[in-house]
Amino acid sequence: MPSPLFKGVYRVDSTRLSRWNYSSPGYYYVTICTKNRRSLFGVVKNNKMKLSALGQICNDCWIDLPNHYRNCALDECIVMPNHVHGIILIRYDVAPKNLKPCSPNVETGLKPVSTTNIKRYSLSEIIRGFKTFSAKKMNILNGTPGTKRWQSRFYDRIIRNEKELYNVRKYIRNNPIKWKEDSYFL
Repeated sequence: MPSPLFKGVYRVDSTRLSRWNYSSPGYYYVTICTKNRRSLFGVVKNNKMKLSALGQICNDCWIDLPNHYRNCALDECIVMPNHVHGIILIRYDVAPKNLKPCSPNVETGLKPVSTTNIKRYSLSEIIRGFKTFSAKKMNILNGTPGTKRWQSRFYDRIIRNEKELYNVRKYIRNNPIKWKEDSYFL
């Protein structure tokens, strides 16, 4: 049995589904909370989310994810005052862009890198990138380098069918309307 301590700190069991490959194609519903659930991204007013400058950065970084992770597509999303809800589609049907037909490899100086195979990023890698990109931009705006903006974990759910996908989309769209009832409302 593994020790509950890692580097003198208690380990927290993973919330990921064991034996599931999180780079597998499919729809994934994620919720990502700010550090200590601080309201950084704006306010809900008249049942609509009004983004602050940090909220706009968060939204822009989310929308930009497919430009960094080619096997990632985005579905419904909302930035709330202290968290983000979104649906990420991980797919395998992505064709490489801008391939030069003369060479299947690009020389990097260290070793050839294939341009015909696309790395299959996992959900955790995509979320890690989102947190990193957005926190860096937020900290540049505020002049607060190194400030932690996100909780270390995130919630995910594998969406298993069309009905579940419909319900999650509806939940995300209606999140501002039900903000005062939301468990993330502080």
